[in-house]
Amino acid sequence: MTHTPTEPELPAEETPELRAVQADAQAIANDVVARVLARAGTARADGRTVHTAADGDQIDLEERTALRRVAGLSTELEDVTEVEYRQLRLEKVVLVGLFTGGERAARDAEISLRELAALAETAGSQVLDGMLQRRQKPDPGTYLGSGKALELAEVVLATGADTVIVDSELAPSQRRALEDVVKVKVVDRTALILDIFAQHAKSREGKAQVELAQLEYLLPRLRGWGESMSRQAGGQVGGAGAGMGSRGPGETKIELDRRRIRDRMAKLRREIAAMKPARETKRLSRKRNAIPAVAIAGYTNAGKSSLLNALTGAGVLVQNALFATLDPTVRRTKTEDGRVYTFTDTVGFVRHLPHQLVEAFRSTLEEVGEADILLHVVDASHPDPEGQIAAVREVLSEIPAFENVHEIVVLNKADIADPTVVGRIQRRERHTAVVSAHSGEGIAELRARIAAELPRPGIQIDLVVPYERGDLVHRVHEHGDIELTEHVAAGTHLRGRVDEQLATELQRVAVAS
Repeated sequence: MTHTPTEPELPAEETPELRAVQADAQAIANDVVARVLARAGTARADGRTVHTAADGDQIDLEERTALRRVAGLSTELEDVTEVEYRQLRLEKVVLVGLFTGGERAARDAEISLRELAALAETAGSQVLDGMLQRRQKPDPGTYLGSGKALELAEVVLATGADTVIVDSELAPSQRRALEDVVKVKVVDRTALILDIFAQHAKSREGKAQVELAQLEYLLPRLRGWGESMSRQAGGQVGGAGAGMGSRGPGETKIELDRRRIRDRMAKLRREIAAMKPARETKRLSRKRNAIPAVAIAGYTNAGKSSLLNALTGAGVLVQNALFATLDPTVRRTKTEDGRVYTFTDTVGFVRHLPHQLVEAFRSTLEEVGEADILLHVVDASHPDPEGQIAAVREVLSEIPAFENVHEIVVLNKADIADPTVVGRIQRRERHTAVVSAHSGEGIAELRARIAAELPRPGIQIDLVVPYERGDLVHRVHEHGDIELTEHVAAGTHLRGRVDEQLATELQRVAVAS
């Protein structure tokens, strides 16, 4: 079990020489953290997110950063039994993870722990330390084992942390037992991701989906309150206390809480179901007008929003943080020859994405299954891009009709990626594109490739449309594939390909040339 504290406490008898050595060590540690975060996010300079002209004014980002945490003002309660009923507020944290196996497993565990550190930073906390333990399987009691849990308690005390984040999903009993040992709040990976989603959800549907996922996570983790037992007396017992005809306790407070949560979950499911027809209506409208759809999916912070901005100039919020954007964004654009199609930016993915979120956002992820082309965006500069690809496909495989969607693996951040890694992925994947949303490298080629692979209308037409039906001519120009346009005495002569519905309408009004 190893740990590398980033901010060790200085001994009382420190000397100028010791202070200089510690300052150098802290600078090196800060540089390592900055480089790790830079590899995991969009292009950065001096630790800040760098935007391009395609990103627009980024007003949403200004609103998000308008409120900041002030260090040193923590009012955390020492009674950790109240953790489920208080808002998750992370300040100074220590990270803990387990791994089984050899060197490859240790490397994967370190990558996962660094990702957990980025998640914690996104949630607004300061990471003080990280610990990895090798063992065959998690301890059913304290996850780490009693001895290592005591070592963790010493690290928490030495660093002054007020929260421990575990890089896994803990059982309720494991979290309670670990809290009893370390004496501070314990949060697992699932709770951390849910908290980030709750911070960043903006739309009404997104907030409802996140709340539903949080309640599903909370329900089996409710904790009894000891003396706060029966809320009502059973039998013929009056309000004064037990008496003749007592039949035992009535409904306990924890049962009342569970019932309220189930009622709220049922209401949220009804609200989400009521929002679905509006989204399906928009989708059917696009299908009726034969508008092709391109979906953008991928690992969180792989640069999906930056790519959408580079392709369409949408001005979607771009931030070097995990799950910066959650609500799906649909933008309308055109090919070089004038054909209209849409881009849909979906929610990002992450390793061990909580199944509660997958279920809650299933309606949003259906956009991927309905798309004609899927742009699977991958951070080519990440230490483990193949692992990101596998994590995304694991979730997408649960979506109906996903296997029928044409997938293009877009290797983003090519300007800072290792060329050998890019070449390795290109050899493994059938359809790839190498781009940099920040520098613009490969964007024109990707746009041309999308235009070439979009489905084309299937009905050949060669007819004359009367001049008074200019609306139909406009629709042919917007949604069809035109080979010839000329003006004759009877109307507009069109030759090309259109969809079946538009071809039927044109045949009804066509005149002899």
